[in-house]
Amino acid sequence: MILDLEPIFNTEGFGQDFSFTLDLSDETLDGVRAFSSPVEVTGRVENQTGIVELHAVAACALSLCCDRCAKPITPAFRIPVDHTLVTSLNDEANDALYLIEDLRFDLDPLVREDLFLSLPAKFLCRPDCKGLCPVCGQDLNDGPCGCKRAIDPRLAALAALLDAEDPEGK
Repeated sequence: MILDLEPIFNTEGFGQDFSFTLDLSDETLDGVRAFSSPVEVTGRVENQTGIVELHAVAACALSLCCDRCAKPITPAFRIPVDHTLVTSLNDEANDALYLIEDLRFDLDPLVREDLFLSLPAKFLCRPDCKGLCPVCGQDLNDGPCGCKRAIDPRLAALAALLDAEDPEGK
């Protein structure tokens, strides 16, 4: 969405509401096209005492699989998009300010960047997901499997000592 920021930068106290959808259906997360519906973006840009503030929320639902147990999940997110907009910078190292070079500003790249930076690294069906057994593939959230746990070869000597102390396996 293109915002015309000229009247906002030139008029103190002036603001503009906006609302649009952002199609990210071609974007992938870990090789999966997770954005099955458009991202809904709503917000306001306003000149408050000579400082132009952008406040928005990007709402989306993803369709993907749990990274531990592979169950289909549809997590929903509401990502804040908050920036202070300026037409010139005195301090190039100041990350709190967003430089606007043209007063006709395309919001799509900014929203896309904030959205992807805010998404978690792992998507889980629940915080305590136990995942799958690496041997038989059973979902450990449904209960333990019957597989005997493999002993790390580096610890085999220690396991032998423990077995020698407790011959009945108690």
